[in-house]
Amino acid sequence: MEAHDDSARPIALFIPSLVGGGAERAMLNLAKAFAARGHRVEMVLCRAQGALLSEVPASIPGLTLKRSRLTARLAPLVADVAGFASLLRPVLLARNPATLRYLLDLTRYLKRRQPRALVCALTYTNLAGLWARELAGARTRVLVSEHIHLSRDLQDNRNAKNWKWRFVAPLIHRVYPWADAIVAVSNGVADDLSRFANLRRSRIVTIYNPMVNAELLEKAKVPVDHPWFAPGAPPVILGAGRLETQKDFPTLLKAFARVCARREARLIILGEGREEERLRALARELGVASQVDLPGFTLNPYAYMARAAVFVLSSAWEGLPLVPAEAMACGCPVVSTDCPSGPAEILEGGVYGPLVPVGDHEAMANAIASMLDQPPDRERLRARAAEFSVERAAKLYLDLIFDAGSGVQRLDYEDGIIATDHRTQP
Repeated sequence: MEAHDDSARPIALFIPSLVGGGAERAMLNLAKAFAARGHRVEMVLCRAQGALLSEVPASIPGLTLKRSRLTARLAPLVADVAGFASLLRPVLLARNPATLRYLLDLTRYLKRRQPRALVCALTYTNLAGLWARELAGARTRVLVSEHIHLSRDLQDNRNAKNWKWRFVAPLIHRVYPWADAIVAVSNGVADDLSRFANLRRSRIVTIYNPMVNAELLEKAKVPVDHPWFAPGAPPVILGAGRLETQKDFPTLLKAFARVCARREARLIILGEGREEERLRALARELGVASQVDLPGFTLNPYAYMARAAVFVLSSAWEGLPLVPAEAMACGCPVVSTDCPSGPAEILEGGVYGPLVPVGDHEAMANAIASMLDQPPDRERLRARAAEFSVERAAKLYLDLIFDAGSGVQRLDYEDGIIATDHRTQP
């Protein structure tokens, strides 16, 4: 069925998969919030995989795109003939990200369904969404969203070796101005995106990730079947995230070992990833293996947060991490690195929890010990976390989606002003 009637046109959310990362959880929260407000919503995925698939309500249909290998490289050139010279090297000579292999089927989806809006998250998904709209000739509004501090992310050794390091900035500079709105999940991400890709800062609006809702608070009440949370047990320090370089859990382990030298404590790190064995080996080397548990990924980290003594974010870089605000919503004190970017905005420069230098395990240990000795008021933490509500983020996204004007529109937000002209100069 083709959807030409405006009332029947869905809002589509496009993301590679529903693995348990922050961007994926944010998009799922938005989808649920849009549906709760009575909008037709569709989830468009490159791959129907990930732990969060089971969290998608039955009322939100999902579509899995088909992959195309041979013609996907040419599709961006067709979508932007005028940019042929600037696109030729990155598109034809470099290794394409997997997301672009789904570009042609995304184009078919936009032609067939004509959604009112396509909300995209993550860099190559954003590019694919914009190219697909051009190929489809669809009247769909496209909103792109950046969830990471790009310049820092591309310094990671794994990323620096691939084609993104050389080519992503020019692509963003050329293609993102086509979007009806460019969203960054923190002011730090917005500032970095503007500098990194030479985009006008006024084109970028900050909308904090949708983090806190009634569902989270209900999940926080669920009992945790873990012996370390028994009454009278030593305090539990909690970390959560992908077990990858970005999250810098080795610094957390070293800080925890220093805390254990002063007092009895336990550490739980929720998540899975390539660094697991390295972390287990480091815990043995530090002599704290029996006090550290890596139970893997859980769909309900909030029950752990509600019972932990301190939550620690040890990341080397972020965009706007969900977990500090989620932990505060559960009443859990937070210690975080002052990494680029997001934690300082959530904790308001250290007002709601200490910020420590990236990679400084001694400072982190001191901050953890301080929070164990003098916990902050939990209700004050909950009140701060409420400012990162799903409802607030959903409203701001819907304001962008239903801004039906043409030409340059100016939308006023607490975090600044953006211009949403389509295909303006960057």
